[in-house]
Amino acid sequence: MAGTTLPTPLYPAYRAEFGFSQLMVTVVFATYAVGVIAALLLFGRLSDRVGRRSALLPGLAASAASAVVFLLAGGLPALLAGRLLSGLSAGILTGTATAAIVDLAAPGKASRAALVATVANMGGLGCGPVLAGLVARFGEHPLRLTFVVDLALLVPAVLGVLLMPETVAPAARAAARASGRLVARPRVPAQVRAAFVRAALAGFAGFAVLGMFTAVCPAFLGEELGVHNPLVTGLVVAAVFGSSAAGQLVARRTGPGAGLPLGCVVLIVGVGVVALALVFASLAMLTLGGVIAGVGQGLSFSSGLGALLTAAPAQARARTSSAFFVVAYVALSVPVVGIGVLATLTTLRTAGLVFVAVVGLLALAVLALLGRAPRRPATS
Repeated sequence: MAGTTLPTPLYPAYRAEFGFSQLMVTVVFATYAVGVIAALLLFGRLSDRVGRRSALLPGLAASAASAVVFLLAGGLPALLAGRLLSGLSAGILTGTATAAIVDLAAPGKASRAALVATVANMGGLGCGPVLAGLVARFGEHPLRLTFVVDLALLVPAVLGVLLMPETVAPAARAAARASGRLVARPRVPAQVRAAFVRAALAGFAGFAVLGMFTAVCPAFLGEELGVHNPLVTGLVVAAVFGSSAAGQLVARRTGPGAGLPLGCVVLIVGVGVVALALVFASLAMLTLGGVIAGVGQGLSFSSGLGALLTAAPAQARARTSSAFFVVAYVALSVPVVGIGVLATLTTLRTAGLVFVAVVGLLALAVLALLGRAPRRPATS
């Protein structure tokens, strides 16, 4: 997962070397989400059919291929291809690795294993920009050396997968192959569509914030604040992902009933502070707003998905979850391209202010829908 966010502090250097616009930076970033969505739709059931190890290895191969493409990149097409491969790897690995960790957990420890998977996922996303920032700040040829380090880190990952036991029995794999098609079309049952709308709107708002900080934050720091240190960029982005992980941990204690509205409120406060940071050109306020918004994103994401999967029938949970993640990754990509277009027509600051206003309105809409939702009696 760290490999998927490595390019974030390097985007200004890529712009300088290859001569493309901020709009193209957002397009390069959005290509990642295209890869993730394609992998979720095409390979969401792969590990049940072929086993966890046999699915993890192609995911790691796609990650290595992405690193090689970035390492040898000579222009914009290579960056687009590298991001697409990175998205494919993330889409394959995220669900499969989580399932493998839960499979390997001792009896009664599945919840803890899922927590480990969450920390590894969000922690990796946060470590990527810091690693790239350190290499760019203190190393030579950061556009090359960063991905040499990435390839080196993939070696123990591959060895670990080769040495781990396979957790899906041959009989279970055969049953999964016989149960239906590999490609599962996302579908939301009619009885949970209201819950889906609330969770998806909150997820869209939160993932859009993650996308903004990952794709646009380096440009804002450089153009509006005069901060050109890639390590600072990496630390700011890492703080957002770290706070998202913290929000997900809090959501496990609050429960979906309280976590979703609380997450929306915190998200609104966070983007409000980001708006002030844009107006006053303050690095401290931008970081603070990102941290607050990250906590809100983690809370609303985890609580919304938990409430949705609790309400969905057992046989429809996989497809419902896939539909939710498709919405989330659309949110990660489409809004940042909109920021790029608006920044080209106006200014980056204006585009950022419009963006945070839209995110705040989406979170408010979720709160309004929650207020109108019928109250159900508590069940065991």
